[in-house]
Amino acid sequence: MTNQRKPRGPYRKSAERREQILQAAYEAVDEHGERASLHDIADRVGVTQPALTYYFPTRDALLLAVLDRRDVMGRAFAGGAGDRRTMIDAVVASTRLTTEHPGLAKLYITLSAAATDPESPAHGYFADRYRDLASEITQSVEDGQRTGVFRSDEPAEHLARMVLAVLEGLQIQWMHDPSVDMAAVAETLTRMLVPPAAPEGEAAAGE
Repeated sequence: MTNQRKPRGPYRKSAERREQILQAAYEAVDEHGERASLHDIADRVGVTQPALTYYFPTRDALLLAVLDRRDVMGRAFAGGAGDRRTMIDAVVASTRLTTEHPGLAKLYITLSAAATDPESPAHGYFADRYRDLASEITQSVEDGQRTGVFRSDEPAEHLARMVLAVLEGLQIQWMHDPSVDMAAVAETLTRMLVPPAAPEGEAAAGE
């Protein structure tokens, strides 16, 4: 087995600098939301604003990279497609990520709303994101339906879109009213994916 060669010299330094900028942007957005400035981000890294454009040509490109990092963190909680407990953990973890990082959530909501305009630089990003997420969740629900842990009386894609819609809506409601317990609502949602209990008469007859 051959060892993968790591970047050396200027390539390695370039990769490290890009990572520093992305991390600084992540932290700035976490603190200030969509109001995070390129000036602040550049100061955190110790570079000039023009230097940022070498790695991220536009502010939108940098902010979308920040959202990609947020997604990576969220995906770290997911796994085990088709497992009900894992699905609950993943959905609840998503809400906790929102409450623990409100600035990132605000950026996400702001860019997502603006991206409904086909001319928005973020339009393609969010269109791809929603399509990919819906596909992944649909696959997970289909796996669960085959094993009986998720209800099969509704189309898997509809259930997947419902999960996405509730999570998106919860973020907005929580922004307006932080007392909304997103984790509790998310758990209620996942319980709705469980097959309905059989009537007592049917249960007795099957014993």
